[in-house]
Amino acid sequence: MSGIAEPFSEGDSLAHRLDPRGKIIVAALFAMIVAVVQSLAAVLGGLALALLWLLLAQLPAKKVMGKLLAVNSFILFLWLVLPFSYPGAPLLNVGPLTASREGIFFTGLITMKSNAIVIGLMALIATVPVVTLGQALHSLKLPRKLCHLLLFTYRYLYVFEEEYQRLLTAMKIRGFRPGTNMHTYRSYAYLAAMLLVRSADRAERVFQAMLCRGFRGVFYSLRTFSWQRRDSLFLGASLLALIMILWAAWQQPPLI
Repeated sequence: MSGIAEPFSEGDSLAHRLDPRGKIIVAALFAMIVAVVQSLAAVLGGLALALLWLLLAQLPAKKVMGKLLAVNSFILFLWLVLPFSYPGAPLLNVGPLTASREGIFFTGLITMKSNAIVIGLMALIATVPVVTLGQALHSLKLPRKLCHLLLFTYRYLYVFEEEYQRLLTAMKIRGFRPGTNMHTYRSYAYLAAMLLVRSADRAERVFQAMLCRGFRGVFYSLRTFSWQRRDSLFLGASLLALIMILWAAWQQPPLI
C-alpha cells in the first residue's frame, strides 16, 4: 500500500541535514514577516533569501517549477481582476478596462510574496519527512493533539483516497456517467456521504485497535534530534537576514 509522495524529503544537501526544529522556527518567522511587509525592498529581500535556501536544498528544478506553476496558476486570476478593480492612478487601458498603477503594484507584490513563501517552505519544510516533522513539532512543545492530528492525517489521507476511487469505480460499473443534471449531483452527494460514513467507521476501528495495543496518547520514537554547530549558524544567519528584511520594510514606507 503506497503512501503520500514526498518528492523533496529525500536528499543529502545541507538543508536536508539541518535540524528540523530550527528549520520550522525559521520557516514560520519567514512566512509571517514576508506576508505582512509592504515595501518592495523587503519583499525582494525575502524572495532572495528563499532562493538562497532553495540553492542549499538542491531540489530538482523540474519538480520545483511544477509546484510554482500550480501556485501561479491561481495568482493569474488576481492579475485578471485586481489591477482593474484596485483604485488608483490610471496606468494601462485594455479595451473598456483601466488598470491602475497601485493595482498593478499591489498584484505584483502579492505574486512575489506568494512565490517567496512557497519557495521558502519547499526548501525548509518539504525537505523534512512528515513523520519527522510531527516529532519536531512535538519537540517544540506544540500541543500533542495537533501533532497527532498531523501524523494521522498523513497516514490515512491516501487510504480515504483509495476508498473514494473504489466507490467511484463501483458507480461506473453500475452505469453511472457524470453530466450536468440532478442525477449526477445527487450521485456525487451520495458518494460524499458514503465516504464520510466509511471514514468515521474506519477511524473508530483504528482507535479501538490502538487502545488494544496499549495506546495512551503518546507516540514513542527511536529518533532523537541533535543540535549541531551548523544548525546554530543557520539559525543565526537566517534570523539576521529576517531582521534586515524588517529593517528594509521600516526604511522604505509602503508605496500603496
